[in-house]
Amino acid sequence: MSIVAQDQAWCATTPKRSQGVDAHGSALKSVGSALDVLECFATDGELGVSDIARRLGVAKSTAHRLLQTLASRGFVEQDAHSGQYRLGIHIYELGELALARNQLRHAALPILRQVAAATGLTVNLSVPDGPDIVFVERIENSDGVRILGHFGRRLPAHTTSSGKAIAAWNTGADAARRRAGFPPRVSRTVRTEADWDRCLESVRKVGYAVSHSESFDGASSVAVPVIVHREAIASISVFGPTEAIEPKVDRIVPVLVAASRRIARAHTA
Repeated sequence: MSIVAQDQAWCATTPKRSQGVDAHGSALKSVGSALDVLECFATDGELGVSDIARRLGVAKSTAHRLLQTLASRGFVEQDAHSGQYRLGIHIYELGELALARNQLRHAALPILRQVAAATGLTVNLSVPDGPDIVFVERIENSDGVRILGHFGRRLPAHTTSSGKAIAAWNTGADAARRRAGFPPRVSRTVRTEADWDRCLESVRKVGYAVSHSESFDGASSVAVPVIVHREAIASISVFGPTEAIEPKVDRIVPVLVAASRRIARAHTA
């Protein structure tokens, strides 16, 4: 089974953070530009000065200064042979600190491991962020198939079972997705607001969401929300080849529902 990857669509709806304006507008703009540089690496492992300049619409000299500033603080590093830049070790350090301090992830991790062991599938814990969902933890399946291994941790909510499961019980996430629209990703991606409405109605009715060839052709996922105080704050899902998921949905859902309830209790304890 071959899963067709759509790298160019991965961060299509990643929210561009608005830059504040005040008496120090010039300094804030520089900070915003540096952050824009870092976000360029969300879909590419290495980029050159020309690549950054083209993506940001700035002069090469400006891109070079931004990269050099980031490199001086360890946020990016330059390959001595190719001259291209990649994310630096300090980004990794800060990312690990953010994960280590995430209470929801900490509460969920042992439960996610149990779900992975019980199902033999890749298990994800995701949270909403604007119109997207972000996978804050991923336990890869035990057979060595790493479909998601080289992808980032953000996907448009309408392309995933996790996004649907969250939006069905999170009005903010639902509204953000509607404002951003429903750009197609692969063959069966939700494309209209009417389709989105039908998806969320189904999720509310049965208590879980499914995705078949909506984020990756040939791949499926099943998700249930993690509900705290009547709002979905996250979702737990399993992911794999469609032939491994589709026949087992009825068996997978009770496992996920039980895990979701345990995560909610652990998070609020």
